[in-house]
Amino acid sequence: MTSNEHRPVLLREALDALAITSDGIYVDGTFGRGGHSRGILRRVGDKGRVLALDKDPQAVAAGRRLAEMDPRFMIEHESFAALAVIAERYGLMGQVNGVLLDLGVSSPQLDDAVRGFSFLHDGPLDMRMNPMAGESAAAWLARAEVGEIARVLKEYGEERHARRIARAIVKARQQAPITSTQRLAAVVSEANPAWEKGRHPATRSFQAIRIHINRELDDLEAFLDSVLPMLAPAGRLVVISFHSLEDRRVKRFMREQARGDRFPAGVPVTRDQMHPTLRLVGKAVRPGVEEIALNPRARSAVMRVAEKVA
Repeated sequence: MTSNEHRPVLLREALDALAITSDGIYVDGTFGRGGHSRGILRRVGDKGRVLALDKDPQAVAAGRRLAEMDPRFMIEHESFAALAVIAERYGLMGQVNGVLLDLGVSSPQLDDAVRGFSFLHDGPLDMRMNPMAGESAAAWLARAEVGEIARVLKEYGEERHARRIARAIVKARQQAPITSTQRLAAVVSEANPAWEKGRHPATRSFQAIRIHINRELDDLEAFLDSVLPMLAPAGRLVVISFHSLEDRRVKRFMREQARGDRFPAGVPVTRDQMHPTLRLVGKAVRPGVEEIALNPRARSAVMRVAEKVA
């Protein structure tokens, strides 16, 4: 796998989970470099359609090249949080047979030092999935107070030493602005008193800052709040997560929708009277040993699947 190639995680499993039909309409909410979208296109017929979204302009450029070659494919430069608006614009509300999200950051983003996502490559401290919008990580770290930085590190990175690291960041920026990935990694590493075995000490902090800068969990919540009306009866929702913060939200949403309305204990109601909106499909799916060997970045992936109740 070359440095800029993105190997789609759980590709066969995700395509199977979508239960793709020849004339179906499918949405890939995280196009990336199009591995999942191309897989869907291989399974739909001439009347099938695939709509993709991505925040990243480089991903969208790759998607537009695919759209020029395949009239069944469309792409929009948007976050999946705006999917309901996009679906309504295309007249797809209540007609989508499957929606797929592959959350997190892609290999091309991680491997491009200019994007500033990784501490393994020195580059400008940006971290924006859409570099043309919003505030960079460097700009946020230059102004945020200790309490705000600590909250982000603890809430989004589950970092036990969040306040200590936050204080070190504020102290370091007083000496010189923190504008590169390796400078931030060095500051965090020096401040982290307990290095986890097999994990770089800046891993949790970089994850937390990236999630905050890109509003990743806010986008996921907005998506989950709006996805059901766009699904057709028996339409599938397939979500691949890469850390527990995402997976917990997806798991909770699917379980709540599958449970339906709440009634006081002891009230005799049937399953249908509880009006469930989703049916859980199988158990959580994780990559096998062979896939992890080929793509170590797949090791933390978890896929959950649900189907809209007709």
